[in-house]
Amino acid sequence: MEKVICKFRQTEQPKDCLYWQNQSPEVRIAALEQIRREYHQHKYNSAHPRLQRIYRIIK
Repeated sequence: MEKVICKFRQTEQPKDCLYWQNQSPEVRIAALEQIRREYHQHKYNSAHPRLQRIYRIIK
């Protein structure tokens, strides 16, 4: 994966920001979910996210 850095002044808005502002909430949530799935698959090398099992022994 190629890392990309974009610099801009605080008074300027990047073009992609304007793009996402014009998208509906459903499209933005769908894009966020896609990013989350890709991250999870990359980090855990698993197609199906699962909860971690935690056991505690109480005496």
